Amino acid sequence: MHYVWMAIVGFVVGLIARAVLPGTQSLGLILTAVLGIAGSYVAGFIGQALGWYSAGQGAGFIGSVVGAIVLLVVVGMLKRAGGESGGS
Repeated sequence: MHYVWMAIVGFVVGLIARAVLPGTQSLGLILTAVLGIAGSYVAGFIGQALGWYSAGQGAGFIGSVVGAIVLLVVVGMLKRAGGESGGS
């Protein structure tokens, strides 16, 4: 049941991150959920490194959204860098 709840919250976090970030992100429903879950892990990792969270403690909803936005920005930068390597 824990994994189902994590997927649902991840999906909602991913939707919010995609809505907040301007531009178009061509992600399906599954990748949106993966984005939210990964954003939560990134926020938890950074929060533990900075001493905001203890080990095993969740990052929180706002931290998860911020982590997902960071991941969306990084993926967008990687897509642009890969598209420009066509050359002459």
